[in-house]
Amino acid sequence: MSKNTITQSKMMEVLDWSYEKAVNGLPGMETAQELANNYLNRYNSADEAIDKFIKWQQVKCATSGFLTGLGGIITLPVAIPANISSVIYVQTRMVAAIAHMRGFNLKDDQVRTLVYVALTGQAAADILKQAGIKFGTKMSTVLIKRIPFEVIKQINKAVGFRLVTKFGQTGVINLGKGIPLVGGIIGGTVDAVGTSTIGKTAKRVFN
Repeated sequence: MSKNTITQSKMMEVLDWSYEKAVNGLPGMETAQELANNYLNRYNSADEAIDKFIKWQQVKCATSGFLTGLGGIITLPVAIPANISSVIYVQTRMVAAIAHMRGFNLKDDQVRTLVYVALTGQAAADILKQAGIKFGTKMSTVLIKRIPFEVIKQINKAVGFRLVTKFGQTGVINLGKGIPLVGGIIGGTVDAVGTSTIGKTAKRVFN
């Protein structure tokens, strides 16, 4: 296998890196918590704040060149193109912000895993169902903390596989060929529809 091929384990490294930067910040970028608090302060309810936030993310992601400013500050622990890592970072930060608006602690491993689940969009329900978690039910912070570590590992594995297949039709991405992202970036923009789907999924996961 080529060293430029992204695997499930590499995808998890990218997710972990993106989550850490979303929570702790990148130079010149607001953290997930700061974004969340800005919206909570502007609207009367968390629901309204989340809806407005998702719409703003969708509009911003559709703007040409939105990601170009991220390339220079992103240094990943694994070999993956900056455009893919930028998409994952932006969408991870959005989901983490939604979780924070709902009152979840972003330092919890279980919350981190559910953020990753939301990134799979429409596949989230299947992944949670296979793990014995009913999608769309009220997920209290207490309930989330009771998710066993073995289940967390199982969910993370399913998420990694799903995201690898999302970004590469064969289940792996050959980075050497420079294949354009299917449904990902077109002319430096993020797929706005996909971003909206992920945002709405996050709202249901963290309800």
